[in-house]
Amino acid sequence: MGEMAKKKELIDIRSVLVAAALLLVAMHKVAHGLSLNYYDDKCPGAEAAVTAAVRQAMSKDSTVPAGLLRLHFHDCFVRGCDASVLLDSTGNMTAEKDGPPNVSLHSFFVIDNAKQAVEALCPGVVSCADILAFAARDAVALSGGPSWVVPVGRRDGRVSLVSETSTLPGPRASFEQLKQAFHGRGLSTKDLVVLSGGHTLGFAHCSSFQDRIHININGGPQQVDPALNPSFAASLRRACPANNTVRAAGSGLDATSTAFDNTYYRMLQAGRGLLSSDEALLTHPKTRAFVALYAASQEAFFRAFVKSMLRMSGLNGGNEVRANCRRVN
Repeated sequence: MGEMAKKKELIDIRSVLVAAALLLVAMHKVAHGLSLNYYDDKCPGAEAAVTAAVRQAMSKDSTVPAGLLRLHFHDCFVRGCDASVLLDSTGNMTAEKDGPPNVSLHSFFVIDNAKQAVEALCPGVVSCADILAFAARDAVALSGGPSWVVPVGRRDGRVSLVSETSTLPGPRASFEQLKQAFHGRGLSTKDLVVLSGGHTLGFAHCSSFQDRIHININGGPQQVDPALNPSFAASLRRACPANNTVRAAGSGLDATSTAFDNTYYRMLQAGRGLLSSDEALLTHPKTRAFVALYAASQEAFFRAFVKSMLRMSGLNGGNEVRANCRRVN
């Protein structure tokens, strides 16, 4: 296939994805209380301002897309997509961002910069929750993934409790724990597999998978998880020795950790899934079938990812538009 034909095919695929996203949003618009045109008159430049902030941050730091996508996930999974994950702790409240599952979250500064730019255009109009939803979409699209129309009109929450982060599924979660976490938020088992594909972006520190590569059995030689490809396990052990003291040590979540693609699924099938929670997707016939589908077709993964992101980002429970994303009004 010639280069021009390939580009045309890519454009056609993305056009289909955007059209599908529009249809899906229209179908869910009333149910979620969100709108496609909420800011058309109130703040028409908001979305472009957020995209510019994301693009600028990405030009200086390749880890920004993974950080923004993870921020959005962790926000939506606690109290809905209400930007509660952005709130700083106060004297009488330890916030979500300081909970154990969230201490490695980053790229908050991108949301701060985007909020500042949007406030300069139209003060008090655009919620931090909507800015985070825009930024997560941009993080995916600017990393080579699909784009979609983000429904807007979310409100920011006023409560952020460290205790509620205990419900976030962690890197050692079993299939049953993952299923319970997703189903409890109105998301399906398919959504679980699709949104786990977000691990195509990012990095994990050794502590997230150390127990898979240094297993002590009755005081004998250390073993590795037999589900891991031996050469992959060996490379992980070199990066993360048993006595590791390098805080920044770890591994990319897949081999193309700054590109949004379907490599995550192909690596998972090859015994190169990094986290126990990734491996858990292969322990049930239904999820294993979805992994095989998305490993075989990046286009199918992109289509499904758009739909699952729209479902997840419809979980909203806020009640104000913050002037500063780090504190309530």
